[in-house]
Amino acid sequence: MSATGQVTSALIDELSGRLGSDAVLTDPADCWTYGYDNSRRQQLPAAVLMPGDHEEVVTAVQACNRHSVSLTVRGRGTGTAGAAVPTAGGIALSTERLNRIHAIDGDNRVAVVQPGVCNGELQRAAGERGFFWPPDPTSADYCSIGGNLGCNSAGPRAIKYGTPRENTLGLRAVAGDGTSLRTGCYTTKGVVGYDFTRLLIGSEGTLAVITEATLLLTPLPPCLATMRATYRKMSDAAAAVSAIMAQPSTPRALEFMDAASISLIRHMDGCALADDVGAMLIIDFDGLEATVAEGVETIRTAASNRGMLEFRQARNAVESASLWAARKALSPALRTIAPKKINEDVVVPVSRMAEFIDALNRLGERYNIRIVNFGHAGNGNIHVNLLGNPDDPGENERMNACLADVFNLVLRLGGTLSGEHGVGFEKRTYVGLEIEPATLALMEKVKDQFDPAGILNPGKMFPEGAVST
Repeated sequence: MSATGQVTSALIDELSGRLGSDAVLTDPADCWTYGYDNSRRQQLPAAVLMPGDHEEVVTAVQACNRHSVSLTVRGRGTGTAGAAVPTAGGIALSTERLNRIHAIDGDNRVAVVQPGVCNGELQRAAGERGFFWPPDPTSADYCSIGGNLGCNSAGPRAIKYGTPRENTLGLRAVAGDGTSLRTGCYTTKGVVGYDFTRLLIGSEGTLAVITEATLLLTPLPPCLATMRATYRKMSDAAAAVSAIMAQPSTPRALEFMDAASISLIRHMDGCALADDVGAMLIIDFDGLEATVAEGVETIRTAASNRGMLEFRQARNAVESASLWAARKALSPALRTIAPKKINEDVVVPVSRMAEFIDALNRLGERYNIRIVNFGHAGNGNIHVNLLGNPDDPGENERMNACLADVFNLVLRLGGTLSGEHGVGFEKRTYVGLEIEPATLALMEKVKDQFDPAGILNPGKMFPEGAVST
């Protein structure tokens, strides 16, 4: 079942009376900015709700459920898969007023926050107490905790510290029929009941609206070392990644850039890469000062092979920032070159990264599409960028045909179609390639239990024709 109802004046009056008129937007000029995310898709919602607490979310969901009106929850719209784009004519629920940090409990390494809190804001608040929350997406300064949880967005530190699923103890949420839920616990151990916390994280708002999260904090490490290793070929860099990850000194971050990426930033100020560099790793290692010094040497040894050209360690914070500058400049550079590029985050086994990149280069040649790759090498999470102009019909056809081959290649290599961007609308067509019919059928039954009227974020995650369309 899926939502088919219309937003009526009676529904708007009811919501305005319960939430307050300032929390319900209906002017198209106001609603338009809530109809997009970083996928560049846009749909105009009929109304936007801005609840301020859990009970107001309950009110909103119950009302939409009674009227069979679609409801799409959104944070800051930084996602790239279209998960936060509302159904045309439906309702968008913004978490911007659910922006309070209820507690930073250092004694128990716990933070309790609402979903509209920015990741960066939480990091600053936790940092004042000597802690941090490990998930660190590139958009940390403006993405919301709710969005991080909805897509299980992690960032570079996941290699050592895990994703939101490993760093969230419990949730408060509202199911699609308006039922209030509490999942998980306040402690780091607990096995009472099914693990609904991990189920809701990554569900992209299709099962429930998260209104509060109990997060597990980690003590700030006193020392951090940043390193850069360059290689002649991607296969040399991939071999180094496997060697680094096979030894006990786990880095905090292990990023890679392929030859196509390097060509875009080679002459950037502070980058200074030689012409024969065909791949680069950027590595962070943190911990106690004594263990960091030992860890750097262990990583240096593991990273060294015949294809390594240079291994460089930053001597201070300024040099560390300089080494990271090239990686951080890459995404803006790609946006400038190809503002309508296709950006997919896929994951392959670390041991098969070089094989994957080589195959991508061949696909680029076959379809006459420039492909640029970078990402989180330590867990094989690769951001594949197909540069082109989808407004050109011929080029759009080639880009989509190439993308289908990319996804099939990922699965042949034992990978998965998304590491942290989610499925949303952009990847739902391909979900059936990875998830077998029996499993999809069970997922549909789970969706039906949480959201019997199908109002929550319809048209996302499931292949076309499944329960949520």
